[in-house]
Amino acid sequence: MMSKKKKYFPNNWEAIASAPSEYFQSLPFEQFMDWKLQGWELPSSVACIIRSKNVKTGKIKEFVYQREHAAKNKARELMDIGEDEFLVCTNEQIHHMEPRYLEDYDDPLA
Repeated sequence: MMSKKKKYFPNNWEAIASAPSEYFQSLPFEQFMDWKLQGWELPSSVACIIRSKNVKTGKIKEFVYQREHAAKNKARELMDIGEDEFLVCTNEQIHHMEPRYLEDYDDPLA
């Protein structure tokens, strides 16, 4: 049985790269940071995006979920495996999670 080939979605990076700088509005750094970091917006069909990076290999994967419980299950799975650091992005918050082991923490009783 032959597997289906993924549909190709063309991009226009060459047209954008060759466009003159006058075509792009410049923004002060503070305004850009407010817009990009504090003004994210997910489409209404997306409940959560999880982007994981394998600490050992550096491979990055992205998972998009329409249902919150499915995203929670994936986050639990990534935490149980303990090989990835990952970002969880919802409409309300962004969380950065990274693998830490008990020996990484200082013992407050010692």
